[in-house]
Amino acid sequence: MASVRPASPENVYHRGPVTLRRSQVPASTTDQRLLDGRGPSDWVHTDPWRVLRIQSEFVEGFGGLAEVGPAISVFGSARTARGSAAYDLGVEVGAAIAREGYAVITGGGPGLMEAANKGALGEGGTSIGLGIELPFEAGLNEYVDLGVNFRYFFVRKTMFVKYAEGFIVLPGGFGTLDELFEAVTLVQTQKVTSFPIVLLGSDYWGGLLEWLRTTALAAGTVNAGDLALLHLTDDPHEAVRIIVETDRQLGRQTPGGER
Repeated sequence: MASVRPASPENVYHRGPVTLRRSQVPASTTDQRLLDGRGPSDWVHTDPWRVLRIQSEFVEGFGGLAEVGPAISVFGSARTARGSAAYDLGVEVGAAIAREGYAVITGGGPGLMEAANKGALGEGGTSIGLGIELPFEAGLNEYVDLGVNFRYFFVRKTMFVKYAEGFIVLPGGFGTLDELFEAVTLVQTQKVTSFPIVLLGSDYWGGLLEWLRTTALAAGTVNAGDLALLHLTDDPHEAVRIIVETDRQLGRQTPGGER
């Protein structure tokens, strides 16, 4: 084993709160790398820079959504075609939310997200889209009036929860399931409280709920109280009513009021 000698003062380097010694001492200073435009651009992809980028996304999201007032987040498949029964249901949901004076928040994409935004816009409501950078998404749909685009899913998910009074979940795939179960987990673990989650479409969601009852509940991996966190209906007006009534019972912000 080679002998180890203490680092001499000239081999100790301080970079903010970080102390570097011996082989970790960089060949140039941060200012040199910043001001030398001839160097490589790899630095924009390093983890320290990502932290600042993540911070900026939170700041932009909070700033853009802070004054939207009471809102309901609507999730659903991006693959649903215009003119289908499910799409028309999404339009009706968005319209029903807007008529109650709530803003509609979606993922800003096509399909059922577009449908809910369209319904809200048609009723003169606030139509919000929280987009995500994906290689196969074309950006925000044409019915979004207030849009914020994100690089990171976890920042976007924070906005869905922070600025909504509840979720309405239309038929969807993996992305919709991810958002659904993350929301249920937040309520179940009391990270958020009194946050209604409504599944719209018994034909689509009934099998999932049956599996939870007959398999997960029977195995003891969930309890009856967990399942009670999910509401199921086929009526878009009933879906909206569940969230609005919870708001009123708790004295939370309602349209025209204050939080």
